[in-house]
Amino acid sequence: MAWGHKLTAAERAKGGGFHLAFSDGRTAWVELLVGADGAWSRVRPLLSAAVPEYVGITYLEFELTDVATRHPELARLVGTGSLFALSDNKNIGGHGGGHLHLGAGLRVPEDWVRSSGVDWADPDAARAALLAEFADWSEGLKDLIRHCDDRITPRLIHALPTGHSWSRGPGVTLLGDAAHLMSPFAGEGANAAMLDAAVLAGFLLEHEDDVETALARYEADMFPRAAEAARQSAFGLDLIFNADAPRDLVDFFTSMPEPTEAGADR
Repeated sequence: MAWGHKLTAAERAKGGGFHLAFSDGRTAWVELLVGADGAWSRVRPLLSAAVPEYVGITYLEFELTDVATRHPELARLVGTGSLFALSDNKNIGGHGGGHLHLGAGLRVPEDWVRSSGVDWADPDAARAALLAEFADWSEGLKDLIRHCDDRITPRLIHALPTGHSWSRGPGVTLLGDAAHLMSPFAGEGANAAMLDAAVLAGFLLEHEDDVETALARYEADMFPRAAEAARQSAFGLDLIFNADAPRDLVDFFTSMPEPTEAGADR
C-alpha cells in the first residue's frame, strides 16, 4: 500500500493480473485488484458499466470550529448530537459538539451550483446566497450560516443504482463507494465500507490458496447487505427532503418501538 497515489487507469494484463497507472506517472502490476477508489472508481469499469447518478440533492458543507468559545449560543442550539432542521425540501443538519460539522441541503437541479452564478469560493458571497435560500427560517438556524468558517463546499450527492452488482470477474472486486455509492441519509456508507474490508479480509485469509472462492464469497455476502443499506439511504433522503418535512421524519422516529429494559442497561 502507498498513500498519495491517485489511480488514473486500470486494465487487465494479457498474461494475467492488472496494469495500474497513477497520476504521478508511476505504474504497477498486481495479481489481485480491490477497487476501493471511491465514487468515481477507475476499477469499477472492469466489472460494471454502472455510473453514479445525481440524486437531486446538493449539499453546501460548512463548519464552525471552536464553537463553544466563539459562539456558545450556537453550541447550545445544536448540542452534542445530530441536528435535523427540515422544511420544504431543504435541510440544515449535521453533527454537534465542540466543532460543528454541518451542511445546508437543497433539492435543486444538477447544474444549480454553476447556474446560480455564485462564486462559492467567496465566503461572503456563499453565505449571502445560502441566507437567501433560507430567508424565512429562524434566526438561530441562519446564524449557523452567518457565523460559519470561511470554507463553504458545494457537494452534489450521487448514488449508484440500489442493488448494484456484477458478474464475478477473475482477480478483481470492489468495496465501499466503488461498489455501492449511496446518499448519506442513513449514515451507512462508511460503515458499509469498513465492514466490506473486514469481510473481504476474512475470506481472503480463510481461502488464502483460492482467491476466486474468497472473492465470490465476499460478493455473495456484500451484495444483499449493501442493497439494504442503499434502500435505507434512499428512504432517508425522501424522509428529509419533501414538501411536508419534517412531518414524515417525526412520524418515523415516534413510531419506533421503545428500547427494552435490557437494551437500556447496555
